[in-house]
Amino acid sequence: MSIVEQTTSEAKGPSLIVQSAVLLAMTAAAIGLGWAAGQYLYRNDAARIEAPAAATAEAESDAHGPGTRGIEITLAPITTNLAVPGTTWVRMEASIILDEPAAPSLADDIHQDFVAYLRTLRVYQVEGATGFRNLKADLEERAKIRSGGHVRQVLIQTLLFE
Repeated sequence: MSIVEQTTSEAKGPSLIVQSAVLLAMTAAAIGLGWAAGQYLYRNDAARIEAPAAATAEAESDAHGPGTRGIEITLAPITTNLAVPGTTWVRMEASIILDEPAAPSLADDIHQDFVAYLRTLRVYQVEGATGFRNLKADLEERAKIRSGGHVRQVLIQTLLFE
């Protein structure tokens, strides 16, 4: 048998130039995709912000004329307990803004509707900014339904839990 001389050759990896080119290509792709995503999000965000502001300004000027703010009625303070836990009490002072004069009993009806709604709440439903925003939206919706669409906004001056 013959002795075959085996030479060990070092495993060659990709050259430094190929590695640099791949790194540059991936970096350029990441920058390009990041820029494209930013442009897409900025365009959608700008459209979302500008559209409601323009619609609100147009609706107010059309429906109420320039400078008209509406009629503000302060509701009696509400003090009641929540559904869960039953030992937690809430005190709320609120006002409603109407687009035209309404019957005096409307404020009392809305007040009683708010009391009934607050008694069904659980404390976790009104935690944090999102909970407060949802509470305000629910109160506005109930007031609009109760008034036949004459309530434009509900203003919450005080909301205290004990």
